[in-house]
Amino acid sequence: MKKIIVLGAGLVGKAMAMDLAKNFEVTSADFNEVALREAAAPNIKTQKIDFTQLDRLAEAIQPFDLVIGAVPGFLGFQTAKTVIESGKNMVDISFFPEDPFQLDELAKKKNVTIVTDCGVAPGMGNIILGYHNQKMKIHSYECLVGGLPKVREWPYEYKAVFSPIDVIEEYIRPARYVQNSSVVIKEALSDPELIRFDGIGTLESWNSDGLRTLIKTMPNIPNLIEKTLRYPGCIEYLRVLRETGFFSYEEIDVKGMKIKPIDLTAKLLFPKWKLKPGEEEFTVMRIRIEGLENGNKKNYEYNLLDQTETKTNTLSMARTTGYTCTAAAHLVLDGKFNRKGICPPEYLGEQHANFEFIINYLAERGVIYRVSEN
Repeated sequence: MKKIIVLGAGLVGKAMAMDLAKNFEVTSADFNEVALREAAAPNIKTQKIDFTQLDRLAEAIQPFDLVIGAVPGFLGFQTAKTVIESGKNMVDISFFPEDPFQLDELAKKKNVTIVTDCGVAPGMGNIILGYHNQKMKIHSYECLVGGLPKVREWPYEYKAVFSPIDVIEEYIRPARYVQNSSVVIKEALSDPELIRFDGIGTLESWNSDGLRTLIKTMPNIPNLIEKTLRYPGCIEYLRVLRETGFFSYEEIDVKGMKIKPIDLTAKLLFPKWKLKPGEEEFTVMRIRIEGLENGNKKNYEYNLLDQTETKTNTLSMARTTGYTCTAAAHLVLDGKFNRKGICPPEYLGEQHANFEFIINYLAERGVIYRVSEN
């Protein structure tokens, strides 16, 4: 039986380990002992690893056939580099801020497959776009996505279901999108727009930096945009915090002590953003692709509305993100996707059989993308 190590035992890492353990020998690794205890199961081994100790990390992953990366974004790039240097294949959802193609030459030299950004968005959105980009001349791609608590609770009406520090990055990292074949850069939280979704009601979208590799890998598409969704009114709070400096990494002097405002903000916000035991959430995504197919105008719309699986208490964001990653893991381990180097998810979608496998894999787990076309 092939062996997989999942680096990170958080909400998504735990869900991925449980899913993969149905078919593989799985070890869940983390430095957080509480997370490891919660991830432990009769068919899942655990291992305490400090991911900042790169020699220890390189040693720990040696016995495994595949590495799954589910560490916080600020650790992601160096973790991926260590995996590559160790000659191991990897599927990663750490969404690190650095350009993954910086590691492409090294990955090809080591003859390894590194699938990056393999979550829901980025991730499944890229896979869908990669699939359609092989079939048609695309004029525009729009992805709207968000994960939210079912119950709106004042003041933020939001809960963090993945690394909270990565959530704050969404609010401060400049957003890039493509308009008329030119890259446009705007501040995060800009261009808010109210949009209604069936089964949810009205949500507010705003510019976020979710396109990532698509800007480089899809130069033929003149219009590309990804926007994040929140309950209406939420972003005004976030703008106030950001403009006041609460998200700043620059140290300030407070009564003779040097502190980073972001550290204080994180300490105060994270308890308010933490899901309570039994609290449910949902993931909503809408993708629109427009262009020409066989010489005719063609529009595709993909809609996802996934909710916490109450039977197993598996969060929707863990399901939609994690199961996309575990589907890709199957493809890599089965040799059905063996492209070498840095492979963003759009490369997975280019092969019809792989696209169908991922769609069906998700559907079997109740994550269903409803497709309409005209």
